[in-house]
Amino acid sequence: MAEARIDKWMWAVRIFKTRTIAAEACKKGRITINGSLVKAARMIKPGDVIQVKKPPITYSFKVLQPIEKRVGAKLVSEMMENVTTPDQYELLGNEQNQRVRRPCTWNRTSDQERSSGTGRIYNSRVYG
Repeated sequence: MAEARIDKWMWAVRIFKTRTIAAEACKKGRITINGSLVKAARMIKPGDVIQVKKPPITYSFKVLQPIEKRVGAKLVSEMMENVTTPDQYELLGNEQNQRVRRPCTWNRTSDQERSSGTGRIYNSRVYG
């Protein structure tokens, strides 16, 4: 088998969890092969470089062996080579640092509600 569909290959080497998600990524223009946008039915061959945009990173993979049947995680390294540049992974690290964890306030009673007796006090069975 010298060629395989791009959506099946990305599913088989575990880039996407399902083939449907892989096909949708092709439809949305997030997949390029050697720099050109592709449809889900595009055939790939060994040596092709596939770029997958999963914001904020653009992953790059080199096809070593085109397959259409899903393989175990240990065999994935024989099917593709990850050629993503290190600066792309730095973008991922920066994105995680920018997220701010906010305290959950939607299910809490305030001090004023607790003292007035009109708020939601779950231990006393008062629901207001």
